[in-house]
Amino acid sequence: MGAVTSTMAAKFAFFPPSPPSYELEEEEVEEEGGAKKLRMAAGVGVHNGNREYVDVLKLETKRGNHVVAVYFKNPAASLTVLYSHGNAADLGQMYDLFCELSLHLHVNLMGYDYSGYGKSTGKPTEQNTYVDIEAAYRCLEEKYGVKEEDVILYGQSVGSGPTLDLATRLPKLRAVVLHSPIASGLRNIDKIPFVTCPVLVIHGTDDEVVSWSHGKQLWERCKEKYEPLWVKGGNHCDLELYPQYIKHLKKFISAIEKSSRLRNVSGSNVDQTEDPRKSIDFREAGRSSIDQRETPRLSADKKEKPRLSTDCREKSRSSTDRRERSRKSVDRPERESNGSDQHEKARNSIDRFGDMIRSVGLCNIDCFKPKASAI
Repeated sequence: MGAVTSTMAAKFAFFPPSPPSYELEEEEVEEEGGAKKLRMAAGVGVHNGNREYVDVLKLETKRGNHVVAVYFKNPAASLTVLYSHGNAADLGQMYDLFCELSLHLHVNLMGYDYSGYGKSTGKPTEQNTYVDIEAAYRCLEEKYGVKEEDVILYGQSVGSGPTLDLATRLPKLRAVVLHSPIASGLRNIDKIPFVTCPVLVIHGTDDEVVSWSHGKQLWERCKEKYEPLWVKGGNHCDLELYPQYIKHLKKFISAIEKSSRLRNVSGSNVDQTEDPRKSIDFREAGRSSIDQRETPRLSADKKEKPRLSTDCREKSRSSTDRRERSRKSVDRPERESNGSDQHEKARNSIDRFGDMIRSVGLCNIDCFKPKASAI
């Protein structure tokens, strides 16, 4: 295995966007006595609305590089996602996606640029990514007071390397998400058995850059498996466009939050990794009716993204009709009306997420150079 992974790693290359998609500026903050604060200059995908909830930072790594990070604060959040992005992207391109994920998943979210990416200094190398993510995680602990057990590590494609490397060294970590991950090129296949928290794997079945087999191999070797999301027809760069992407992430976050609450109530030690799996399984059983509605759609979603939202609305109407009949039979109009409103808001929220992702245009995010062969 070692010789194979070394060969794959030797062929692997980093492709930071050139030039960077953003610039950094300093501005004075009146409420902080004129102190200087970094901001991202408007550029590709960068919008500076609600800046009071966004921090732009420069973090020094153990190797002396300075990496740029962006932290999105969500007042309703109990969990924090540390997102390691894909190979051919930088923070300017990921900015709006990070903002939307923070809002829709109700989490704080930190993203960072690897050494040599965006406005981060140094050279992009595998070893540098490991100290880059350490600097970001250290910032979450020291600046924002985030606890290890409240952190979810999210690794997209090449980002699966630093994500799994750090995950093996955090025994109290809440969860890991691997998005189109690489199994062999970054030695991830050797590290995944040492991750003790729940792991969600997301991969497209038609991935032409990193074969779907990579995601399946990693999922099979997980200690704490969570129901994977195999996006039928999904390629390497477009999984965010499929409605089930955000729905499955929401389901995962909800299960993770519930497992945390159950442990707090029972007083169990957070190191007991058996508990998260049991509470997640319990969550799955409780959501079986939802899964039954979604399973047929997963098998038919290959190239029908526009129809998916329509199907969602049709199913929502039938579900609402059933609730209406139930409401008449028990004569509780006010309570059922409130529940319907909440369902409508959730549906509209997912539709808006899909519309935003289409407008951002993720076609260049995480793609290797043209004519690159699949790994």
